[in-house]
Amino acid sequence: MSQEKVYRGTVRFYNQKKGYGFIDREDNKGDIFFHHTGLVDKDTYPQQNDQVEFEVEQGRKGKDQAIKVRRVK
Repeated sequence: MSQEKVYRGTVRFYNQKKGYGFIDREDNKGDIFFHHTGLVDKDTYPQQNDQVEFEVEQGRKGKDQAIKVRRVK
């Protein structure tokens, strides 16, 4: 059973109406896209400057995207 690597970052932007946003990664690899379907907590939406943890997978267009996005308390 493989363990996925967990990354940290800060929400730079989230458009609740369109259901997507971007996270500035702490590992200095730029920003990463995330979709509302990748949020762990479907009842609350991330806000700009929220600290989050996430995993990374290859998206439909071949680019990395954040999944299992959750706020750090």
